[in-house]
Amino acid sequence: MPFSHQTFSKQRVAWLLLLGFVVFFEAAALFFQHVMMLPPCVMCIYERIAMFGIGGAAIFGAIAPQNTIVRWLGLAGWGYSAYRGLSLSVEHVGYQFNPSPFATCDLFVTFPDWAPLNEWAPWLFEAYGECSKVVWQFLSLSMPQWLVVIFAGNLIALGVIVLAQFAKSK
Repeated sequence: MPFSHQTFSKQRVAWLLLLGFVVFFEAAALFFQHVMMLPPCVMCIYERIAMFGIGGAAIFGAIAPQNTIVRWLGLAGWGYSAYRGLSLSVEHVGYQFNPSPFATCDLFVTFPDWAPLNEWAPWLFEAYGECSKVVWQFLSLSMPQWLVVIFAGNLIALGVIVLAQFAKSK
């Protein structure tokens, strides 16, 4: 199938490209945590899970991108995860730049009893940092501010791809 804006999401390479971005960002997060020794906070872990949600949607979409149901479920999973990641990141930015003793993040991550991720993989899902502390900046943006950019960029890309589903073929 030749490439066009309308058929991009129907190709496995599109979904694998999305997965590649997720792998890159997760690898960067683990580099910050385990090499640069920057402790993740509760919000960081929740944002990480939202990024994993995008990765799961990418894997799902890559299974059968030609199948309309699979593709739309992948797009929906991508959208939900990116939206949740954006809302968590905006909340996290608020903790950093509008500190208040009345609005703070939790002290410990909370997972369902059936999926205690922080017990299964503490190196990946355990939080021990402070949400309000700015521990890293690049181009004057903190990590959660960059996550706002990343998750918003995901929603913009998703919007373009969803609109392309309805474009007429030439």
